[in-house]
Formats: sequence, C-alpha cells, structure tokens
Amino acid sequence: MSGTAEGTHSMALRVGVVGGGQLARMMVPAAVELGLEISVLAEGPGMSAAIAATAEGDYHDAETVLAFARGVDVVTFDHEHVPQDVLRALVAAGVAVHPGPDALAVAQDKIEMRERLSALGVPVPEWAAVHDRSELAAFLADHGGRAVVKTPRGGYDGKGVRVVADPAEVDDWFTAVAELGGDQALLVEELVPFTRELAQSVARRPSGDVVAWPLVETVQRDGVCAEVIAPAPAAAGRLADEAESLAVRIAEELGVTGVLAVELFETADQRILVNELAMRPHNTGHWSIDGATTSQFEQHLRAVLDLPLGTTGMHAPAAVMVNVLGGPVDGDLAGRYPAALEAFPEAKYHFYGKAPRPGRKVGHVTVLGEDVDDVVYRARAAAAHFDD
Repeated sequence: MSGTAEGTHSMALRVGVVGGGQLARMMVPAAVELGLEISVLAEGPGMSAAIAATAEGDYHDAETVLAFARGVDVVTFDHEHVPQDVLRALVAAGVAVHPGPDALAVAQDKIEMRERLSALGVPVPEWAAVHDRSELAAFLADHGGRAVVKTPRGGYDGKGVRVVADPAEVDDWFTAVAELGGDQALLVEELVPFTRELAQSVARRPSGDVVAWPLVETVQRDGVCAEVIAPAPAAAGRLADEAESLAVRIAEELGVTGVLAVELFETADQRILVNELAMRPHNTGHWSIDGATTSQFEQHLRAVLDLPLGTTGMHAPAAVMVNVLGGPVDGDLAGRYPAALEAFPEAKYHFYGKAPRPGRKVGHVTVLGEDVDDVVYRARAAAAHFDD
C-alpha cells in the first residue's frame, strides 16, 4: 500500500510494520480509516498480512530491515522477536522505532522481564534463573515440589512452558541453553494458585500520554487464550484501579511506546501478580475492534506516530471475544460462513487468512450486549460454527 496514485495525497504519514502476522493484518483497516500509508515486511509469501506486504525478507538481517525502513516515518512490530542488533542499527540510522530497543529487550527475555519488574517493585510470582538440575531441584524443594519452567526467549501460546515436578523433565532445555554458551539459564516460577487470569492493556505515546482500556478476564485452554470478557466481571473498583495503575507504571518506567498488554494472575486473596508483558497489540485486546471507541490497532498507530490518543469507552456493557482455534477439520472456513452469519447476525467475525490447523488461531468472533452471560453464550455459539 505504499506509493501514490493520480489524485491521491502524497503526504500521508507512513507506518512500517515488521512481521506479517495477523496483528499486522488487523492494523490495516485502522490505517486506512486514518488515511495512513502502511507497509509490511513479511517473512515470506502467503503471510496473514500479505494484503499490505510491500517487502519480504528476514527480520534478523539488519540491511533488509534498514532498506524497508527507508520508505516509512516510523517502524513498529507485529511481534517482539527482532534482534537487538537490528533494532539498534535502525536507531543509529535515525529511524523512529516504537517501541524502542530498551523496552523490547524486557519483552524479549523473560528473565530480564522478571529482573526489571522485581527491581521496580512490581508484584510477580516468586522466580529464579536456574542453570542446571541442582538449582531447579532446590527451587522445587522450596516451592511444594512443583513449578513452572519457561525458556527465556521465543515462547508463546503455551510453547516454551512446562509444569514440572522433576528437574529431568527439562533436561533437553538445559542442554539447549548450555549450547548457547555464556551465562544462559531457564526461568523457574512458583506455581501460582490463581483464581482467574486477567489482562490490562494501555497505550503510551512518545510524548508521555497514556490511556487504558477496561480490565478484562481471559480464559486459557492448553496455554492458549480462548476467550476474553470485557470488562472483567466483579472487578470494578479497587481491582480494576490497581491493574490500570500497575500497567501505566510499567509502561512509563520501561519507556514503552505503543500498546502494552499486561497479563495478570488474580489470587484467592484478591492480589494481582504480573505474568507476562506484550509490547504490541495483543490477543486479549481484540475485543476492542468492535467493542471500544478506539481499538487497540488504531490506538497503536496513533501512539507510535505520537498522535493524540483516542478514548477507550465501551459501546455496550459487555463485550466477549472467542478465538476460533484450529478451524474445521473438513472443508474451509468460508464454507461455514452462511450458517454462522445467519444464526448470529449480530456477531462480528474476523478471520486471518490462515489455513485451518489444530490449535492454530485462525480467527475470532466478538459479540456485544447487556447481559454478560448471554453475550458469552452467543459468542461461543457463533465461534462453534467454525470448529469440529
């Protein structure tokens, strides 16, 4: 979508997105509405954001990313995996990069995330960096014999996460980190006895303004987000205020620009602990496309361009998003449209241009309404048309 045609305005603000996944795809309608030019550096052909892909290449290669960046006003990201040397090469070349390398470093490495959050006094699960079986065994002994072990880099949607009772259960991971050399380790955390999972999204622009969406409740299945309820039931007041304050402080202290999603555990005694951070639009904020005055995708574009941020009020008392995970075993998604759209014409359907595959996020459905239980039912039933 770069370049100009006869009769179009040639001075539009230009945003470049590194990564061609569904998050980049969902930035496209927001960019069109704002009159922005949006370009995508996709990893290869057939990516979810192919509709806006102006280049293909390896985001690990600095020259490839620099060449892409020369045609835009700001570079942002579909994911947090662009290496630090590439990010810093962009900054050294005078490219506006949002979020910046220092902030992204915290999202890229879970041990660094825990170190920085702990130093800020942010409540997190008890944790340690462990280098071998003996260190993990000691942590297990001190924490009831079971714990969560995570690979510091690259994990998502349940990947790179194991609940273990025996250090031998992650021998392969210890071998892998040892082969990297240096002071490499795994992250181990207490197995938190949480009552539910929550998520708080905020957006911050480089000049410092921050806005927040309502706190939401998330439902995970096999380590993958399955449902999001906005606002989180029974969370108004202290809990919602605490979550918003915490997310705003993290965004400000870490210098995050763009959207920040803070995934949280709520404990039985109504404490909240930070589980993960994502410095980009996030699955837990997809409900905002249809349910909020300003979606997370429009807000992210506003933020990274340092434009005034939009309000985040809801269009209805309840909004529920249900992910379509896997899709149909037989046939394609389009074959399911007629029945779903007829049965639930009030639902909003979003699909990512991905082929069905077990466990894969191929789309989501959002329903708005007055009564949260009714909205949950209708969103689940609408999404069920696309699963077998």
